[in-house]
Amino acid sequence: MSAASFKFITGSTPLLISIPHCGTVIPSEIAQRMTSAALQTPDTDWHLDRLYAFAKDLGASILSANYSRYVVDLNRPPDNANLYPGQNTTGLCPIDTFDSQPLYEGGWLPDATETEQRRAQYWRPYHDKLATELMRLRSTFKNVVLWDAHSIRSVVPRFFEGTLPALNFGTANGASCDRALSDSILQCVTEDARYTHVLNGRFKGGYITRQYGAPENGIHAIQLEMAQNTYMHE
Repeated sequence: MSAASFKFITGSTPLLISIPHCGTVIPSEIAQRMTSAALQTPDTDWHLDRLYAFAKDLGASILSANYSRYVVDLNRPPDNANLYPGQNTTGLCPIDTFDSQPLYEGGWLPDATETEQRRAQYWRPYHDKLATELMRLRSTFKNVVLWDAHSIRSVVPRFFEGTLPALNFGTANGASCDRALSDSILQCVTEDARYTHVLNGRFKGGYITRQYGAPENGIHAIQLEMAQNTYMHE
């Protein structure tokens, strides 16, 4: 079951790229209860596995999800705590789309028992692999970078006003990543000048960034939430 939860490429450099929201698979026993809108998986981080495929040639390890975030959200805490208190978010087992459309027909929502089952079957294997790979890399390299790759439509009124900057970097307000690394990244995008960008704006990093980033222990986690209009027709 674990092998089906994700795809993984073992790298040789101190870089691990995590792509937790690129999956589109919904098991049939879940799909049969879902709305037609849900089955279109509109909130997928589209094509990121293809967009980051170049990193294989850089020697990066790449971990990408197979299952849709509608099955379980790999970037949410296992206890379903809200990472942005006071702001509208979706949960560990979402019940609606980013446009607030219901995911389930007739109120057939996942209960506590089903949520625990999904956490064990789909969420846990991804995080076990992520943690194991970080440990492997850290045993070889003094410093390791965890790059958590995401994308989202440039306009989602439920979560933010107006149009999102093209590149949204998050380091949990500096807690998950050494300042020198985030400064160097911002310098690169500033010098390039093609894309608007922000650090620790609307998206400061989700569970993966906050849980695994430990710069004091040589693990530097940074999230990039790209506006999808930077690389695709939304």
